[in-house]
Amino acid sequence: MELDKDLRSRQQVRCLVSRADEAWQTLKGFDQGQIDRIVEAVSRAGADHAAELAELACRETGFGNVPDKTAKNLFAARTVYDAIRGMKTIGILREDKARRTMDVGVPVGVIAALVPSTNPTSTVIYKTMIALKGGNTVVFSPHPNARECTVRTVELLQQAVAAAGCPAGAVGCIDPPTQEALQELMHHPAVRLILATGGSGMVRAAYSSGKPAIGVGAGNGPAYIHKSADIPRAVAQIIASKTFDNGTVCASEQSIILEAPIESRVHAELKAQGGYFLSADEAAQVAALLLRPNGTINPKIVGKTACQIARMAGLTGVPETARVLVAKETQAGPTRPYSREKLCPILALFVEPDEDTVLEKVCQVLENEGSGHTFVMHCTDDAVIRRFALRVPVSRFLVNAPGATGGIGATTNLFPALTLGCGAVGGSSSSNNIGPLDLINIRRVAAGVRDMPENAGHTTDGDFAVSEETLRRLTEKIMKKLL
Repeated sequence: MELDKDLRSRQQVRCLVSRADEAWQTLKGFDQGQIDRIVEAVSRAGADHAAELAELACRETGFGNVPDKTAKNLFAARTVYDAIRGMKTIGILREDKARRTMDVGVPVGVIAALVPSTNPTSTVIYKTMIALKGGNTVVFSPHPNARECTVRTVELLQQAVAAAGCPAGAVGCIDPPTQEALQELMHHPAVRLILATGGSGMVRAAYSSGKPAIGVGAGNGPAYIHKSADIPRAVAQIIASKTFDNGTVCASEQSIILEAPIESRVHAELKAQGGYFLSADEAAQVAALLLRPNGTINPKIVGKTACQIARMAGLTGVPETARVLVAKETQAGPTRPYSREKLCPILALFVEPDEDTVLEKVCQVLENEGSGHTFVMHCTDDAVIRRFALRVPVSRFLVNAPGATGGIGATTNLFPALTLGCGAVGGSSSSNNIGPLDLINIRRVAAGVRDMPENAGHTTDGDFAVSEETLRRLTEKIMKKLL
């Protein structure tokens, strides 16, 4: 019986990818105007159903809250759309007549898109939009714990793009999601690129599939409050960011790092704005909840409020007004749960003697987990900002901005995106906030503008030289292999 289920699952994927490939054969003949009308339809549908999909996601996953998930859906539907609306992705992108060069946008083809349970509906809206904007088609693999809301989002977008002239099959979704279906999708010959957002295991699987892949690593962004910062404003931004959708945005702050001389001021401000400082015993109780025995984050605490987590840990002294739980920490490492990524309103607090040790601690935290992702700095001293910018191993270095909304480009001028590349240091193929231009190839056309010098390949100082006859024979061999 299980074997039949696996076979059906794999066969469904083959059909979805086949339809997506057929749709792409039509779609790649569309001009920029036709593509843009389809993308506009995705934007309208995502915005029109933002609240409905947020409610569905919260009810199914138990993560986050409806107002913030609605905001994320609107961010994907409107903010991302506004950023890409006038972007050229199809046909001739640019031409330099003086240099006699031309860039041509070439769609990748069928994209396999993996969807996380923390941001299931907004991710589908966003990935559909950037994939179609590049002239590609897309097949989604939902997280099993977010199947219903992911499938519903895909259905709504399918209806919208069909009405805008998009070929049938351009947007598909595995249902039900299984491990066998995911493997079939990632290894299908017609899939040209994998766009992976999710847990580290899923991202590793995407990179090990043998396909080109864009995956993202863990976020574990520290926030440094420098002595020059506007401390009330810095604390307000950190708490607002950490509580946005109950901490499920990977760019949100995971720890606060500061120098000892300002500890009392920051401590008082955190308490005044809803921070609850855990005692040593309380911190131990909560720490027991944070990680599973295998060292991964406990999904039971993901996207829950501070008070919900406190109750789960058996704490009785946490007031209902508590917005974040704060635990003192001194070290970073795999066995130090407060130094890890916590997709909920919990913050570690590191207090260091000076700026030099702060920089060391920031790098230590990120090198343990979160390299290449995001760092937040509250500071008005440009020299200090530049010093840290040259050293901290991240792709997004945010200054006086909230991590969650700043990292995705909602409150900064970074490209608006819900897939945040971590670069080579974070095990990712890109350090970009991923957009349509990451999902196309560029065909570069260049006209000959100069002749090779007559003495090319010949030297007068005894260095190795290749004769014209040898060069001709090598060229013939290469051309035969190519043809």
